[in-house]
Amino acid sequence: MKEMGLKAQWVKRYMITTKDSYFSNELQNILDENFNPERPNAMWCNDITYIWSIDGFVYLTSIMDLFSRKIIAWTLSKTLEVSCVIETISKAKTRRKTDFPLILHSDRGSQYVSNEYQKATVKMQCSYSKKAFPWDNACIESFHAIIKREWLNRFRIQNFNHAYQLVFEYIEAFYNTKRIHRHCNYISPDNFEKLYQKSLEDGMKLVS
Repeated sequence: MKEMGLKAQWVKRYMITTKDSYFSNELQNILDENFNPERPNAMWCNDITYIWSIDGFVYLTSIMDLFSRKIIAWTLSKTLEVSCVIETISKAKTRRKTDFPLILHSDRGSQYVSNEYQKATVKMQCSYSKKAFPWDNACIESFHAIIKREWLNRFRIQNFNHAYQLVFEYIEAFYNTKRIHRHCNYISPDNFEKLYQKSLEDGMKLVS
């Protein structure tokens, strides 16, 4: 590896950064680590992660459809305001155009228990991880670790615009469309959803 100029990408030990809300006992874990729904738009999960840049931290908010592990919406921001979470939810609703009731899972961060969040998710079933237990939201946590390990950590990120470009390139031009995933039988999330849609169409043809 030394002769070829290769370096290992180290994975940092997980650190708990979410502060529990004052009414945490009222938050239910509806998802209960059921990470394998049978159709798209049945279960989404969302989370926020920090991205270091020379100009200071920026924050990536992502929403994943657990059926295909596809990132269906994301927002990069300079603050941790709840408006960034609401914007990401609005993007997801618009892109998926779903009328199905679904579960939306998150940790217990202040953004996800705010009044604004409750209003934005009024037709959804809000599910929350147990206190100080990140494994309840393991899929989206894993994605945020992967985007850093496979891509962002390879760059000395200059500022917000540089970070946005890198995140866009990874999610839109690689992760959703090209990166194979074991959960998706070693095809990309996009192709996994296309196969599901094709199976529905083929089934309707047989019935008719």
